[in-house]
Amino acid sequence: MDEMLVRQLQIHACRIRMGIIDGVYHAKSGHPGGSLSIADLLTYLYFTRMHVYPDNPDFAERDRLVLSKGHTAPALYAALAEKGFFPMDEMKTLRHIGARLQGHPCITIPGVDMSSGSLGQGISVACGMALAGKHRNDSYRVYTVLGDGEIEEGQVWEAAMFAAHYGLDNLTAIVDNNGLQIDGKITDVCSPEPIPAKFEAFGWRVFEADAHDFNDLDRVFREAERVTGQPVAIIQHSVKGKGVSFMENQVSWHGTAPNAEQYEKAMDELKEALSRLEAQA
Repeated sequence: MDEMLVRQLQIHACRIRMGIIDGVYHAKSGHPGGSLSIADLLTYLYFTRMHVYPDNPDFAERDRLVLSKGHTAPALYAALAEKGFFPMDEMKTLRHIGARLQGHPCITIPGVDMSSGSLGQGISVACGMALAGKHRNDSYRVYTVLGDGEIEEGQVWEAAMFAAHYGLDNLTAIVDNNGLQIDGKITDVCSPEPIPAKFEAFGWRVFEADAHDFNDLDRVFREAERVTGQPVAIIQHSVKGKGVSFMENQVSWHGTAPNAEQYEKAMDELKEALSRLEAQA
């Protein structure tokens, strides 16, 4: 990728991370760890790959994204805000009574394609969207983002079998492999490893990527779009809490909101990173 494009993506990702922290702090609840680990992925999708239009969010031929790990809604909301679907200041209303940005995505929010939250169900809906596109000969692609803890759910593998059976090559599932879930390490709770081999066994074409390297993400997504006759799974190796030093690789930040001191520290880190990136742009 062009160096300036990478720098611009890094700026978007930093702003999205700031939106995540802002939202969770003002809500006094939420899931910052897994939201931060997919910030780069959502930046890449919304600013380079997906055909979506803030001024026409319901455009029939738009690409679809289903956030199967719906508890990381702050990341999706912040990415949509950064893209221009609604003001970033609305992140401060996260989980407030009467606000539209609640703890899990709702289809009534501009840019949200599926209400999600019950783990394991999002990929099934994504399969339905992809199959509908096939039947209608539509050009849109469907992306669904799963957690590595989420794929311990049996419904995920029923959907995986379905997608391969129907040759859904317009479907890409991205597994956010940060190694941690609410109860600890995925390998201690109920190990889904080896993740790539499992998807391959179900008939998927599998790629692996560094979740925080835009060049590597670009490489695998470009390769994925050339696959025909089978769905694609991208296993992105990420860091839970990425971008905020004291949250990185800490399972305690799976579902904990920062206090005032932690909020200031996190925002100061991100503001410093943003200033550095903008100076280099």
